[in-house]
Amino acid sequence: MRDHDLPARERRTRGKRRFDDDDPTFLKRGRAPEPVLADPDAEPDPDTGERWSSWDDAVHGPQPHPDWLVTELAAKDTELGVLKTGKEADVHLVRRAVPGTDRSCLLAVKRYRDPEHRMFHRDAGYLEGRRVRRSREMRAMAGRTAFGRQMIAGQWAAAEFAALARLWEIGAAHGRIAVPYPVQLRGTELMLEFLGEPEEGRAAPRLAQLRPDPAQLRDLWEQLVDALVVLARAGFAHGDLSPYNLLVHRGRLVLIDLPQVVDVVANPQGPDFLARDVRVVSAWFTARGLPAAQDPAELTGELLREAGIR
Repeated sequence: MRDHDLPARERRTRGKRRFDDDDPTFLKRGRAPEPVLADPDAEPDPDTGERWSSWDDAVHGPQPHPDWLVTELAAKDTELGVLKTGKEADVHLVRRAVPGTDRSCLLAVKRYRDPEHRMFHRDAGYLEGRRVRRSREMRAMAGRTAFGRQMIAGQWAAAEFAALARLWEIGAAHGRIAVPYPVQLRGTELMLEFLGEPEEGRAAPRLAQLRPDPAQLRDLWEQLVDALVVLARAGFAHGDLSPYNLLVHRGRLVLIDLPQVVDVVANPQGPDFLARDVRVVSAWFTARGLPAAQDPAELTGELLREAGIR
């Protein structure tokens, strides 16, 4: 399993945050993959639980691909269990390995639920500012037809994949944000780097599960503020940020669950989503005795300035 050896993080200082990476690549905005209604993967072998790797017909993550990632077409994927269930998607643990070799890796596989069962009660606000090119698909999405709901599911997956890819590249270059490496996207299935202890198949804990001491609490808060600034400068708000979608992997705070990522400029509600993100995480840190987290309005204003809104 790959351990992120990211550069040391700058401490937060009063006044305008300084970055040494004001180059065009830091703020480069890529196009999200177009939602694709792909056929589901072939059913796994009932005896072994294996299926052939879907790497060859998927959208791939940023290059260069990490050394730990198995990309050989001879690889097989084996289902190991469920890591998390949710209203929108389930996350499974999968081992991808090349038979007869020692080449293998663990992946967290996020599969959005069938559109007949998924809940779309919160779609409207998040989807503002997102567009697909064909008017028929826009009408289907607006009307919540069966096809439209499938398109929305594809758009959630595509938006999360694009955001993770961009943030991964920023984090790899500058070290101020950490996200799981986005391995591949195939229809509404998103394969991600598994963060945890591979020998045990145990996922990294969520921030909400931890009881950090005062020094650890301050360090995690400073990591979070750095990550929020990176998000804002890239034009993003997480949109649903809480201690439950922040992992702590070997001391490093890692952002997860970004399907509802919001463009804070294109979405009229973007600043409100950003402010809510800050309020929720600030409340968690404040409740655990961190004075620095007690003024969410000030941090929100700083982030909006970083995003170029104020």
